[in-house]
Amino acid sequence: MKRMLIAILLAVGVAACGDGLGPGDDSTVSLSFTTRAPNAAAAAGFSASVMADTLVDGTNTLVITKGEIVLREIELKKQQYDDCNESMSDDDCEEFETGPILVDLPLDGSVETEITIAPPADTYDELEFEIHKVSNDDPEDAQFRADYPHMVDKSIRIEGSFNGAAFVYETDLDVEQEFDLVPPITVTETTGAANVTVLLDLNQWFRDGSGNLVDPETGNKGGVNESLIKENIKQSVEAFEDDDHDGHDDD
Repeated sequence: MKRMLIAILLAVGVAACGDGLGPGDDSTVSLSFTTRAPNAAAAAGFSASVMADTLVDGTNTLVITKGEIVLREIELKKQQYDDCNESMSDDDCEEFETGPILVDLPLDGSVETEITIAPPADTYDELEFEIHKVSNDDPEDAQFRADYPHMVDKSIRIEGSFNGAAFVYETDLDVEQEFDLVPPITVTETTGAANVTVLLDLNQWFRDGSGNLVDPETGNKGGVNESLIKENIKQSVEAFEDDDHDGHDDD
């Protein structure tokens, strides 16, 4: 009986060890998204309802009713490494997601969590991802194309109205984004739940150099504002630790 009891206890111990992810098992890091910089919203004439975001400039009114963006290679970089992409054989980064994912942008000022992982105990000082144009033939995008055929050859799609006229804005922007996390996120066995929020500030996307709203359809392929809006999008993105999910940098 004694030998049998020892064997059972050993088996339970092995199973318990095999079920975990190592140090930091009970600590998680989530990735969330928001579309409104908290301090700039009121000054920009930015209002929201459950279904839409509205921007005004005194003359024009832009209503955004749906926003979608495709991201790929979303990774947290460990502090001791220089880059996530130099050698994927090295254990230099923790992956939120490697393949493309479609993020439905929250349009009510909320912070929406998309992915949660339990990374090993370590210090992470950078978030990296790619705003990804979905290929029409790359095998790695095959399942995504089947799930979201309306996003083929696109990375971002926005629906709404400009001065009462319906519009659809689409872009093939394809760019890597890297953000320093200051201070870095340190994951230990007792860290608990940490969160990184990505802000994609819609207030910046459809404005000219004077701050006036422009018709989003003029930013479609070949449009007069294609380059302007693409650059605005790249410059509008931030990432920061936001453990209380309020859209503010915790630092």
